[in-house]
Amino acid sequence: MPEKNPETHVIDFRAAEQLLAARDPRGAVKLLDSVIGAHPENTAARLLRARAFLAAAQLRPAELEFELVLEREPDNAFAHFALARTFQRAGRPEQATRHFRLAAALDPKPEYLQAARFEDRDGEARDGEARD
Repeated sequence: MPEKNPETHVIDFRAAEQLLAARDPRGAVKLLDSVIGAHPENTAARLLRARAFLAAAQLRPAELEFELVLEREPDNAFAHFALARTFQRAGRPEQATRHFRLAAALDPKPEYLQAARFEDRDGEARDGEARD
């Protein structure tokens, strides 16, 4: 197989975005593997691959990729939120809550705030919010 050039990696990255949007996360991962192999420092590609792993229910690889992204970009609210969803799906609620709260603190988007479910010391949701 011939060596890919940088333009091909950009095309693969964009195609992976489209595959993920079309609900083909495994196809997206395959394309991103070569992009990341050539550009391991590319955080955007790693974040997209983490999202694809999560969509494919490959929780451990998703966790590792999100954590790598957060090592490089600790203020990435989306990465905290997505890592929290990963922990939530893996049945690790304490870790999920921590990252939901970090996401909400970094970016107070309504979905981040709702997922964070800040509670008082008695375990009751604030402001009359219902608990899941």
